[in-house]
Amino acid sequence: MSSAPTESEKAAAVKEIETAVKAAWPRYVPWAAALVGIVLLLLLWRPLMNWISSQSWNVWLGALAQGLGFGAVAIGVYLTFRVLDFPDLTIDASFPLGAAVAAAFLIDGGNPTLSLFLAFIAGALAGIATGLIHTRLKINGLLASILVLTGTFTITLRTMGQANIPLLNAPTIFVPFKPFFRDLFVEQWGQQWVRVHSNVMAILIFFVIIALLKLVVDWFLHTEQGLALRATGDNPQMIQALGVNTDRMKIVGLAISNGLIGVSGAIMAQYQGFADVNSGAGLIIAGLAAVIIGETLFGSSPLTRATTAVILGMIVYRTAIAVALTINFPLPGGVTFRLEATDIKLATALLVLVALALPHVRQRLKGQES
Repeated sequence: MSSAPTESEKAAAVKEIETAVKAAWPRYVPWAAALVGIVLLLLLWRPLMNWISSQSWNVWLGALAQGLGFGAVAIGVYLTFRVLDFPDLTIDASFPLGAAVAAAFLIDGGNPTLSLFLAFIAGALAGIATGLIHTRLKINGLLASILVLTGTFTITLRTMGQANIPLLNAPTIFVPFKPFFRDLFVEQWGQQWVRVHSNVMAILIFFVIIALLKLVVDWFLHTEQGLALRATGDNPQMIQALGVNTDRMKIVGLAISNGLIGVSGAIMAQYQGFADVNSGAGLIIAGLAAVIIGETLFGSSPLTRATTAVILGMIVYRTAIAVALTINFPLPGGVTFRLEATDIKLATALLVLVALALPHVRQRLKGQES
């Protein structure tokens, strides 16, 4: 007869099983999560479709329009945080500054297209100010951007003359196209669809503007100056040894980034019908969310894909915000919980936190698997 296993043999067997489980479970966690997701989707498919169909088309079209309108913000944040590796908070100032300059120009009867160029210049000047403070005065980049952010608030307020400028009667980039789209929707789908024509028109116009900006940025980043800019973010010591002025590259990168964000401020002010001095508050979080979501879902290589991914990430982010604001969560006792507009900042911060933590979690899982 075989003798009973000793305590040491039992402990060794348990330890061997634990080691095998620890080595195997990271490999099956994604599959298990996918299986759970599929089961939940099948169970919730009908109520989900009923909820989606119960929402107005304007909810989804508006989210898409805003995602495209903020697309230049996503590209600008990508340039500073990913390409240039510079922590820039000037973004929160260049957006309302671009909106203020465009609004003030339009109120005086200026050309809407020219207002976008003026908004770009205004945003670029804010970026140049941050770059000069950082490179010439040797002040930390984050602190330099905070100083410019604080000072630009006064400049924006002075430009507008008041905290808010309505643009309801001002010429905008949408005015020449409104009659055509309104008549088209009435003729093709009837009077009940007129309410969505503004968002459809905005989507098409924003798509053209953002596509042009993306193509120009992609072209620039593949030029000699653009390659030097990318190298400044990747390895400043090496590119400096090759004779490239890294300080100048930082200033150029910050100017382009904040110029793009100024354009986004101008087109969103014309879309919303007003320019507000506080419209850029917390915009950096939305930009980071777009970059992280875009890179996670759509990839970050090559560079042309990355610029497309961050725009799509902004669309996904704005759509998620629209969903969060319209969905209700049933709680015990017949109470219903729903997010208010005031809760979005906290929800966005938590979303960015989770997205930033995911790569670290993946790396730890791979380390345990190996």
